Amino acid sequence: MTAAAGPYVLGVDSGGSGLRVALGVVGAEKPVATAICAAPVRTGPAGIDAGHLLEQLLPTTRELLAQAGEQERAAEGAPVAAVAIGAAGMATLGGELRAELPAALESALGVRLLALAADAVTAYAGAVGQRPGAVIAGGTGMIALGTDLTNWRRADGWGHLLGDSGGGAWIGRAGLDAAMRAHDGRRGGSVALLARLEAVFGPAADLPGVLYPRTDRPALLASFAPEVAACAGDDPVAAGILRDAAGHIAEAAAAVCPRRGADDERCEVALTGGLFRMGDPLLVPLREELARQLPQARTVPGSGDPLTGSLRIAEALATGDLRLPLHPTMLCVPAYGPGQKGL
Repeated sequence: MTAAAGPYVLGVDSGGSGLRVALGVVGAEKPVATAICAAPVRTGPAGIDAGHLLEQLLPTTRELLAQAGEQERAAEGAPVAAVAIGAAGMATLGGELRAELPAALESALGVRLLALAADAVTAYAGAVGQRPGAVIAGGTGMIALGTDLTNWRRADGWGHLLGDSGGGAWIGRAGLDAAMRAHDGRRGGSVALLARLEAVFGPAADLPGVLYPRTDRPALLASFAPEVAACAGDDPVAAGILRDAAGHIAEAAAAVCPRRGADDERCEVALTGGLFRMGDPLLVPLREELARQLPQARTVPGSGDPLTGSLRIAEALATGDLRLPLHPTMLCVPAYGPGQKGL
């Protein structure tokens, strides 16, 4: 691979499935190279472990630079103009990252421009870019984030015990509840969902013993959400669960969407995340709810994922064109800009 002409930028996406890294070039549409580190970054008493992130990120970055034909400059440690790191839990657990990464990355790679962002922010940058709008990031959980380019507004994303209403774990739990109601003979039960519960997990009476000891309960609950979608065409209870989920998701979007988009155009609401791969059983009622609750908005598919968003933020840093609002925990850029505006 030949070396690129423009300065390099680095985008990083850290989540529950591991660390993803993309090396890009300012002005290029696609990354030069990408890599995946399968081990998720550890979280300890001090929050997200900065040392563990660096143990994976630094050798991966040098390998990507070498692939791009930058062996000599990579050894000298100054080929990357800007880095943006998006991480799940950054807003509440990112204190150690914010304290340690700026100096560590400058020492190891010569990086002087660094952005540390919540994964919802990189999801926004990937899906919407640097325009006013809103993003609904749906997976096991659910969070909505919007901005008028002055402030961020967030709704939900509070986890499966306190919220994430309409997300995968919420849908899966509602489906399992309906199945257990059918098992007991209570009102609101679904025989179809009971059959799917037993096919997936075994006898219904044994489900508490399967579910409660697990440390990954949200993911296990979310694994049942596709079963709800599969039953929705013929089962009114399953269809009702997805209608309720759509209502919750649209409420979150309405809470964060700015009243106007760029140049008074209709505000864009982008959908991103694995939740929406359920297809029409969820998307049809969701579009109906968004049209009802947000008639001034236009629903669009996300143009890129959080890794794409990280690269976009890094490029904006490198070119001095970062327009997304800064915030001490949502989007922190050390020593950049006159101030940081909050939620």
